[in-house]
Amino acid sequence: MVESNVALDRIFGALADATRRDILKRVSREEYTISELAKPYDMSMAAIAKHISVLEKAGLITKRRSGKEKVIHVTSDTIKVAAAHLSEYEKIWSARFDALEKLLEDQ
Repeated sequence: MVESNVALDRIFGALADATRRDILKRVSREEYTISELAKPYDMSMAAIAKHISVLEKAGLITKRRSGKEKVIHVTSDTIKVAAAHLSEYEKIWSARFDALEKLLEDQ
């Protein structure tokens, strides 16, 4: 039986899209309003809002009001959860590559 982790499913599902990854990268450098964030993309505000919603549901970003605008910023705790999950795979593959390297050296 496959163990499901809804939080990880949402995180990696959100990161599966190139536009959302780009949005997350930009927001990790500085905060943006939704309209500022939408400028470089050739898509409707509704499409950008959908991408932001997916990232927000995954816990990767949050919105807060600043006057009339909503400001988007990254949520580092969620990224740490994803990084911790990936580091487990890194340990597994690192051990496998080390074993392979040793095997090749012994021949």
